[in-house]
Amino acid sequence: MLNYILKRIWQMVPTVVGVVLLTFILFNVVGGDLAAIALGKKVSLQSLEAFDEQRGLNKPLFFGTRATSRAYEDQDLAEGAGRWRSWSNALYSAETASVSIQPNAKIDPLAFPLESGAEFVWQVTYRGAGSLAGGALASADWKSAKIRFKGSEEGGFATGAEGLEIKKLKLRKVMKNPFDSQLWFYVKQLARGDMGYSESLKQPVSKLLKDGVLPSLSLTIPIFLIGIVLSVSLSLVCAFFRDTFIDRFLVMFSVALMSINYLVYIVAGQYFLAYKQGLFPVWGFESARYLVLPVLIGVISGLGANIRFYRTVMLDEMYKDYVRTAFAKGVAKPRVLFVHVLKNAMIPIITNVVIAIPYLYTGSLLLESFFGIPGLGYLSINAILAADIDVIRAIVLIGAMLFVACNLLTDICYALADPRVKLK
Repeated sequence: MLNYILKRIWQMVPTVVGVVLLTFILFNVVGGDLAAIALGKKVSLQSLEAFDEQRGLNKPLFFGTRATSRAYEDQDLAEGAGRWRSWSNALYSAETASVSIQPNAKIDPLAFPLESGAEFVWQVTYRGAGSLAGGALASADWKSAKIRFKGSEEGGFATGAEGLEIKKLKLRKVMKNPFDSQLWFYVKQLARGDMGYSESLKQPVSKLLKDGVLPSLSLTIPIFLIGIVLSVSLSLVCAFFRDTFIDRFLVMFSVALMSINYLVYIVAGQYFLAYKQGLFPVWGFESARYLVLPVLIGVISGLGANIRFYRTVMLDEMYKDYVRTAFAKGVAKPRVLFVHVLKNAMIPIITNVVIAIPYLYTGSLLLESFFGIPGLGYLSINAILAADIDVIRAIVLIGAMLFVACNLLTDICYALADPRVKLK
């Protein structure tokens, strides 16, 4: 079995790499402007640039030698003058889709000073004469040029007597290493165990996860264990009394439980049991007593679906040949159910149970939110509402990793539960 486990762990490496890559694509590529989402669109460009710098978002996505800067964002002058309207000595012409800078005028189009010592490139399409970041420009016709300069130098203009017309202007930061990218920054961050920094809570994400995992597990583990024991036991009762009143009643009971919305259990439990009767605290996480009501609600809300599923599994085993043979040999019905049937039904039970394990870590979103339990579910809801990208990405990544690990755990449990399963 050890050789199989090591082999499976080695086979999981491509899957883990795929999970990391997919998470990166979802947030860094598909997610849009993460800085604007987290900080809002009304903050200064320099604040957005600082956010990008902290998270490596001001680098190429996968690889490259050029990266954009918020100090001067790409602008198509064919669509309008944009930021150039603020300069009285720069005249915009819609006919030529260009900006004419008046002779001897000095203009700095940068929104904030560039990083000192870093190397940048102006990519300009121009005609006329002038200078740009210390580079001389002179052409009677439209011409493209690239001017490299250091961040400590001025990025403004000092035009000659003929003036300067600009049709296109782009600013790029020169990357010394083409593989110094957002992806590489993210991989190095994960390798250090750094999950990022929460902008809304002003704390490292790893600390928030560490603080939230215990409240989440203290809620989800009792729901998980009690739910399994109750649902499997009641499904065996259904199989034991199949086609009787008890079986039909439990089926109707489970369907009724499944038909009620999860929020109804929470609101009704808080109002009637906690607020009206005073049997439980309504809100908080100060002792084990505060967990009794949310655990009760969690167990009841999931009981219906589990009973239906496990009942189907048990009844499917009841009609197999080995059960009829056991009854024919005079084996007692309870022994057939709890020894033979239950043992052979462990494969689908294990599958259903192990799939639920990753959710133990991520917590219960609604229960933690409504009962004020400071777990990972409560943290996730607040992170979504506050657009806290690093927190959301960390929880998504850890949940995906747990699913990968649980696949291996499922195979091991199969072999332990059923000797016919061979791990090769």
